[in-house]
Amino acid sequence: MTKTLAIDCMGGDYGPSVIIPAAISALQQHSDLQIYLVGPQQELNSHLKTHPKFDSRLHIQDASEVIGMSEKPSAALRRKPDSSMRKSLELVRDGEADACVSSGNTGALMALATVLLGTLPGIERPAITAELPNRKGSVTNMLDLGANIDASAEQLTSYAVMGHVLSERADGIDNPRVALLNIGEEAIKGRDSIKLAGEMLSNQSAMNYVGYIEANEIFDGDVDVVVCDGFTGNNVLKACEGITRFLYDQLRTEFTRSWWSKAVSALVWPLLKSFQRRINPDQYNGASLLGLREIVIKSHGSADSKATLFAINKAITEIERQVPQAIQDTVAQLLLNTDNEE
Repeated sequence: MTKTLAIDCMGGDYGPSVIIPAAISALQQHSDLQIYLVGPQQELNSHLKTHPKFDSRLHIQDASEVIGMSEKPSAALRRKPDSSMRKSLELVRDGEADACVSSGNTGALMALATVLLGTLPGIERPAITAELPNRKGSVTNMLDLGANIDASAEQLTSYAVMGHVLSERADGIDNPRVALLNIGEEAIKGRDSIKLAGEMLSNQSAMNYVGYIEANEIFDGDVDVVVCDGFTGNNVLKACEGITRFLYDQLRTEFTRSWWSKAVSALVWPLLKSFQRRINPDQYNGASLLGLREIVIKSHGSADSKATLFAINKAITEIERQVPQAIQDTVAQLLLNTDNEE
């Protein structure tokens, strides 16, 4: 099965200097992969001079404009028809590519993708989801992480369906456990939208809904999907990133404080490196924009080539597992069940 990606080379903090090496690595790993590099042709060609040639599998799609990281989504929609981000999505829309990967402006990417690709039947709003490591050594998918500030009960329910399918298809988890993020586990706690969503999910026999979960339990590994509104999810994600940096910096400071601590650090350094690898956010890079008719992966703006490669491989996995089609089928099944019950 040949897979084709459209990669926006002009997004993020570093642009082609890290995105092109990641694309080349992906081509080396996957013999059935083709890639469109999207951006100013002359600039991309200059970066490709020092890389291996993939004449039959690597293509350049010229795009003369770039959407800045701070630009408003509305401006990106109206004023930059030849942007690298838009051209990447158009390749997917027109059937030239199976998925788009971009590390550019998140709001603009979501807006453009929604307009150009459309949402799946039964999905009112797309959601951003990403993997978080857990204590069991696997991953927990969390959504929404910022696409929608607020969410109704119906939207939270659709997020749960999408997370269920992603966890099942992309992560290979049988009957994934789905939970709503709340301020307590009791049924009486939380916003009305969360309580109503809980009732709706409890009536869905096709899903393994396990109830509420609190923020301090997200990393325990007792659930596979955590559902919340975008405001809550984005703040949780940013807090986790900050705590990770804080803990690692504190450990490094403690182990360099004195000659004794330096001697001890030599003994425990392998353990620290192992710990760093396990919580390294690079290996979890690549947020899925779920609910769209096609596959779109958002790479972190500060991602290096290694982290960008993780995002590219995530797109490849979703192509292979046909995630959008699976979400569409599951939504239709649940809606059909609801209609029959009524």
